[in-house]
Amino acid sequence: QVQLVESGGGSVQAGGSLRLSCVASGYTYSSYCMGWFRQAPGKEREGVATIDDDGNFDYADSVKGRFTISKDNAKNTLYLQMNSLKPEDTGMYYCAADGRDLVVVVTPTGELEADFSYWGQGTQVTVSS
Repeated sequence: QVQLVESGGGSVQAGGSLRLSCVASGYTYSSYCMGWFRQAPGKEREGVATIDDDGNFDYADSVKGRFTISKDNAKNTLYLQMNSLKPEDTGMYYCAADGRDLVVVVTPTGELEADFSYWGQGTQVTVSS
């Protein structure tokens, strides 16, 4: 049973930083593609960043240059460093994982799409202006 547990959310002022963590268990962590998604109230869930087995990553245009995804295989932990936060970054942030053959698509409008199988419960991020 794959389990993903997020932490690190909180409330910050615009321009501030947060680092989210996601501890994974129940599978061979290094063999999976992982990612971060977010959902704002009244909006659909959207992809934020993904990272694959080889450390290749993709970002949604809305966070490119401000967010950094990384992972520590020894700790089975995925991270999302978020800098220069904006009020529009507010939302519930979810960690996701799937097999290494997962297809990640970056659309022409700069959105990130991927059909992950495993999801965490989420951690709330609130950015005030």
